[in-house]
Amino acid sequence: MSSSLPDPLLRVDNLVRRYGGITATDNLSMEVVPGELHAIIGPNGAGKTTLISQLTGQVMPNSGTIHFAGRDVTGLPSYKRSRLGLARSFQITSLLKDFSAIDNVALAAQAHDGHSFRFWGNARKETRLRETARAALERVGLGKRADIVVSQLSHGEQRELELAVALATKPQLLLLDEPMAGLGVTESARMVALLKELRKEVTIVLVEHDMEAVFALADRITVLVYGRVIASDVPDAIRKHEEVKRA
Repeated sequence: MSSSLPDPLLRVDNLVRRYGGITATDNLSMEVVPGELHAIIGPNGAGKTTLISQLTGQVMPNSGTIHFAGRDVTGLPSYKRSRLGLARSFQITSLLKDFSAIDNVALAAQAHDGHSFRFWGNARKETRLRETARAALERVGLGKRADIVVSQLSHGEQRELELAVALATKPQLLLLDEPMAGLGVTESARMVALLKELRKEVTIVLVEHDMEAVFALADRITVLVYGRVIASDVPDAIRKHEEVKRA
């Protein structure tokens, strides 16, 4: 890596995760520097979601290390990583469908502050939580949809709401697992525009199958095949990379 790059916000060294005889993450190393949008691409079964799950602490590696903001977080559970500034948006939506948009975001902000869901009433009443939630909704373009029940939001709006939920935890690093999944052309264009804005404020790791979106957004791209990094470079170099073309 060029010495002109700043110290990495995220550094992964020799990460290995096995499931029986299958190696889902194969001695994987990568770095993400502050302020960049770093895309992770690869064919189905490449281990992209398994990697993201290890970064957030939902899956523990068999070996290797993960450093975030200068700290070894390899053994930390998800909630502690979240408090350090790691936030994830899921490939499969994980929202509370019977609650309003603002309720979902307020609960995320409350959980990040270290309160359990038994104080749910507080999330509805506490002005600071509601203001944090409303600001996050405004950032993703859902300010006017704050009081709509999630089940009544479109699929695209639900993906935007997931981003608001993640932003409410005040992340340094946002991990996005296929935010374009299931979106139509118009919704995808809105999501790309939104991510272009968010990248000015927060470092992003993006796992995505939509290559048009990836090349429109990414500063750098890491390519995984069978859990192994075969290339990590700027988009133009990745386009021309022979092994990437074959994969």
